[in-house]
Order: sequence, then C-alpha cells, then structure tokens
Amino acid sequence: MSTSSSRYSQRSDRRVSPVFIGITAVTAVAGWAVWTDFAASAGLAVFLFVTSAWIVSLCLHEYAHARTALHSGDLSIGAKGYLTLNPLRYTHALLSIVLPVLFVIMGGIGLPGGAVFIERNRIQGRWKHSLISAAGPLTNVLFAVVCTAPFWLDALDGVPVVFRYALAFLALLQVSAAILNFLPVPGLDGYGVIEPWLSYRIRRQVEPIAPFGLLLIFALLFVPELNRIFFDGVDAVLSALGVGELETSCGLEYYRFWQEENPFCASLAER
Repeated sequence: MSTSSSRYSQRSDRRVSPVFIGITAVTAVAGWAVWTDFAASAGLAVFLFVTSAWIVSLCLHEYAHARTALHSGDLSIGAKGYLTLNPLRYTHALLSIVLPVLFVIMGGIGLPGGAVFIERNRIQGRWKHSLISAAGPLTNVLFAVVCTAPFWLDALDGVPVVFRYALAFLALLQVSAAILNFLPVPGLDGYGVIEPWLSYRIRRQVEPIAPFGLLLIFALLFVPELNRIFFDGVDAVLSALGVGELETSCGLEYYRFWQEENPFCASLAER
C-alpha cells in the first residue's frame, strides 16, 4: 500500500460517522424542543432528548476506551471503526447500546455498556491497561459534571423547569453508570483497572466468571436493601453537585411520557 493510500485509510478510520452526527443532531433538536416548549408533548421531547444524549454518552464512553488504547499501542483500533463514534461498529451493539437504552426506559438506571475489542497483547505496561479501562467511566463522570454545571454553578435563572428536570435525570444516568462501571467486579471497567495489578493465579481464577459479572450486579440491584444503598449513593453524589431528588424524580416522570402524568411535577413546570 502506498503512503498516500495509507494516510487516506487512516483518515477514513477516524472520520466521525454520519450515524453519530445524526444522533447528535436529534439530541440538539430535542433539547431545543424541551427548552422552548415547542413540542406538543413535553414528555416526548424529554424522552427523545435524554435517550439520544444517553446514546451520545455511550458512544463517547467507547471512544474513550478506543482512543486511549490507540495511544497505548493497539494500532488495530482504527481499522475496527471504533474511532468513528459509530455505535454500529461496536463488537456487541446489544450490550453497548440496546440494553443500556432499554434499562433507562424500564428502570431509569445507567447500565454500563462496553464492547470494544482491544488487543491487550499489543500494550505494554500495567498503568496503560488500567487507564484504558478507566477512560470509559471517566467520560461518564465528565458528562455528569457538564449536565449538572447549571446546578453547581447556581446558573439556573432562565433555564426552563422541564429542561432542568431533563438535565437532572440525564445526570442521574451518568452518575449511576460511572458508579456501576467503577465497581471492581469482573466484566466491568472497575475490575479492568485493578486486573493488571493482580497475580496471574487470581486472574486465571476470576476469568471464568467475568462474562457473568454484569448479570450479578443486576441480580444484586433487585435486592431492595442493596438497591436503596446504591441509589442513596447516587443521590448523595448528585446532591453534592447541586441536584436534588425532586429534579431527578420529575425528570424520570417526564421521561416516561407514556405513563400517567404526575400533577405535582406538571404544576411546578407551569410556574
């Protein structure tokens, strides 16, 4: 392959996908509709805004893993299409996009996605391996900080109430995803952070249960006491960022537009 062809291929491997651009456009238009109260149904606008923004954050989560791996030595990342931000190029689109969106719709929780295949044998150094795993959930942390900026900056004057609710609920998804991802459970990014520092014997013992780590977390979250502890932790983080339970609860109410409208949240929005 000639040098010019190689450079063209590299550029195409890193060109932002039209799919991602389209999802971002939906986020912008839906956000504008929520802000201006343009849509006939505020709930539908919130649903489209939060869902599309959540997919954008999932794409950025995977991109962070891939980009960090590229700079750490895995040059095969570009050819796999991970740098295009196209969610359809992920190894397991079901785990990375479909299931996270379904869990948001069903339970209002940020499900950890994650399915970029990294050739770890190309990467030298334990710190690099840990950073690759941490890059994804750190993106969720950054996303949460951005979503809550109007709250912790005390800059809510002029922000429509429904848009505030939508931001609060989106922030809840980011915080819950970050917390879940950082848990040191096999199969999650948190375990990927500490795995390089474990002995070979421990890693071999843990390896068979890694595919079931996420299922274990789901099962534990169905235990009422553990579910309460988890969401108390999420609420504590959001409270530190200036977001109250009222905003997140009303955000979830508007997001589930197909359910009966909460008159309390609606009355607050009309003030």
